[in-house]
Amino acid sequence: MSAIFNFQSLLSVIFLIICTCTYIRSLAPNLFDKRLGKVGFQGTFWKCARIGERVSPYVAVCCVCCAFCVLFWS
Repeated sequence: MSAIFNFQSLLSVIFLIICTCTYIRSLAPNLFDKRLGKVGFQGTFWKCARIGERVSPYVAVCCVCCAFCVLFWS
């Protein structure tokens, strides 16, 4: 089943994208600011990085909850 039709998989993919974009932006901040810009499809990655930076405690709690559900519920 595709991750689009399974809500738990969709959340996992979204959290992975947010965490990955935040990590990459912490290593190379100019990559997101200059090349990807802040608009369009590529701007989505910049927005995910900002979400990861600003709401990091909530994202971390959601990732832990998601990991718990994947390990023990499915």
